[in-house]
Parts: sequence; structure tokens; C-alpha cells
Amino acid sequence: MGIGGQNDENIMEIFQLDDTQKEKMMNWSAELKIRNGILKDQAKYLLKKHEQSPPEDLMVMSYKYRILLDSMRQNLKILDTKLLSIFNNRQYNLYMELCSGISMQPIHINRSFDEK
Repeated sequence: MGIGGQNDENIMEIFQLDDTQKEKMMNWSAELKIRNGILKDQAKYLLKKHEQSPPEDLMVMSYKYRILLDSMRQNLKILDTKLLSIFNNRQYNLYMELCSGISMQPIHINRSFDEK
């Protein structure tokens, strides 16, 4: 879904989040920016450190860089999963419909709880 980016307002509007959901999403968005900010700084440092490196060193650096990018993606998926876990059935069904409409692989959440 991409929380923590430029889509936060759209997510809130499309899924008609209530105040509690909005607050949680904003907190998770801030958390993501901090987590990924650290990883981005590490990636920048890695690139700067190897600006003039020989090809062998660049290969090693590329693997380290890939790990940092994968960590950023994993952070995003974790927080998207948290957001989806607080969706009510209507919101989650809309999410599934939107994913289907754009052929995107949805994140599946255990929806077996009794909503009250």
C-alpha cells in the first residue's frame, strides 16, 4: 500500500479510516521514515565509499546495497501488514478488490476475528 510515503492522505481517504486508524497509520508512517532513513543513510555511505572502487569491490558493495534495499521493502511490508490488520471487513474487502483490479498481489491477513 505504501504507507510512509506520498500516499498517506490517499490511503486515509480511499479507505475512509477512522480517527484511531489514522493515528496509528501516522505513527507507523513516522516509524517507517525513521527506519528507512537509517538504511538510506547507510546506502548513501556505501555508495560514496565505493565511488572509485575496482569492479571486484563494486560487486561486493552491490550485494550489501541490495540487502539494504530489501530491508527497506521488508519494513514497508511489515507496516502495511499492521495497517491491514486494523482494517474492518469493508476496508479490507475494498483493498482486495483494488489489488485484483490492478493485478497486484495482496497481503493476506487472517480475517477470522469477530468484528465488534
